[in-house]
Amino acid sequence: MSSAIPHFVRLGFEKPRRFFSSPTATRSLISSPVFRFGPPRSGGFKFGLGRCSLKRFSVPMATFDENSLVVSTVIEESNGICGGMSSSMPSPSDGEDRDTELLVYPSVDVDLPINKDRVEAPDPSLAVTGHHVATLQQGRKRRRIQTGILINMGLIAFSAVFLLFFDWCSWRIIRQPLKPFLLMHPFTLSAFLSAFAGYLYVPIVDGMKIHQILRKEGPTTHSSKRGTPTMGGLFFIPIGVFVARVIAGGNSIQLDGAAVATFAFAIIGLLDDLLSCIKSHNYGLPGWVKLSLQVAVGTWFSFWLDSSSISTPYNMKWLVPLPPPFGLVCLGKFYLILTAFCFAAMGNGVNLTDGLDGLAGGSAALAFVAMSVTVLAICPELAVFGASMAGACIGFLFHNGYKASIFMGDTGSLALGGALAAMAACTGMFFPLFIASGIFVMEVLSVIIQVLSVKITKRLYGTSRRVFRMAPVHHHFELCGLKEPIIVASAYVISYILAMLAGYIGLISA
Repeated sequence: MSSAIPHFVRLGFEKPRRFFSSPTATRSLISSPVFRFGPPRSGGFKFGLGRCSLKRFSVPMATFDENSLVVSTVIEESNGICGGMSSSMPSPSDGEDRDTELLVYPSVDVDLPINKDRVEAPDPSLAVTGHHVATLQQGRKRRRIQTGILINMGLIAFSAVFLLFFDWCSWRIIRQPLKPFLLMHPFTLSAFLSAFAGYLYVPIVDGMKIHQILRKEGPTTHSSKRGTPTMGGLFFIPIGVFVARVIAGGNSIQLDGAAVATFAFAIIGLLDDLLSCIKSHNYGLPGWVKLSLQVAVGTWFSFWLDSSSISTPYNMKWLVPLPPPFGLVCLGKFYLILTAFCFAAMGNGVNLTDGLDGLAGGSAALAFVAMSVTVLAICPELAVFGASMAGACIGFLFHNGYKASIFMGDTGSLALGGALAAMAACTGMFFPLFIASGIFVMEVLSVIIQVLSVKITKRLYGTSRRVFRMAPVHHHFELCGLKEPIIVASAYVISYILAMLAGYIGLISA
């Protein structure tokens, strides 16, 4: 057997069992001076309060009771006596060669006195453990950030390929000469400007303490989002409108009307956000006031459409293009009612979807991409507007992707809904809009179903019953155990499919 003393002591147990039932007892035992083990220094092994040089030693421990600790040691000495320990100790049997080990036979827990100096002194093992835990936490955070970036890169890649494809073959589809990169140019420029503006805007809003105030009835997992700046719509919505105005020129009445409607909805959202921040609660404008203002803007837009001289390929108003075999359907004055309803529905749809990092912004970007392709044959200027707004949403996602450094607030969500509704109202493409905005429609329907379920069951059975654990439906998926990036990525995949379907239906309808 080697005379070298190993730097560790193996613990041997008679059978697999829990060492101690109480963490306090375990900590007390380890803190006791008897069990201070360490690597040998100057040729000796530190044991207890003394030092000794050993070739072989075995420390079998006797049973514990509540009032005493009996330790029976067997040590064979080679170079002298351990400091503070007697040398008259029985030796192990001659026929056995034991490796260095510690045999522990626990029976019950025992609380030993804690050495205060030992507790207060920094423990190297605890420091190493804490370092490993911190490293693991940083690794998880890094993986989460990479997940958000990966989702955004997939969204950007799909949108860019989608627009490039239609830029390449659009003249074959609509039989009109168009500028090269008609859709890709505003998309790229808006995305770059919005991403750059966010790096300037986010620190300013954060310094002004304009933070999102979370609802008490929301998911508990959103507590980490507390203190995140809001009102991000103030920096990317104007960029999307401005870029479209510059590239498309100033000769489009439809583009002017869509821009005014977008800013009108943005002002409603801004009032709601300001009241939320000033009063330090998350209610803002009362629900009926917000809805009334949205309906008022939609009604004004309807009358503006009725009074303005908007040129269409069909030489008449109030037509809704539908895919074959339906063709063109004239709605008459019902077109005005549908327009007001569309404004209110889309504004609230995007607003309700804005509950997870990147969910509303990414879904809106894909809806704008689909609508820009859909309206290309009817009004190319509105197609430029849709591509520019899609790029603005992509630039915003550089700061709103998981985990978000800023929220768009009602300023951004209502403005996006108003812009989508204006594009459909100016061209009659309501059917492709509802397909491309399938995520928003699903969110609104989930809230309607939840409210009706609670009211009907309470009236019938006396107790309210819910269809979803929480509405809107993305919170239901959260409470079912799905992670936030998984929900957002799944919504993007659904939006990809709906965007392609809406673009195809819009082209064959026009």
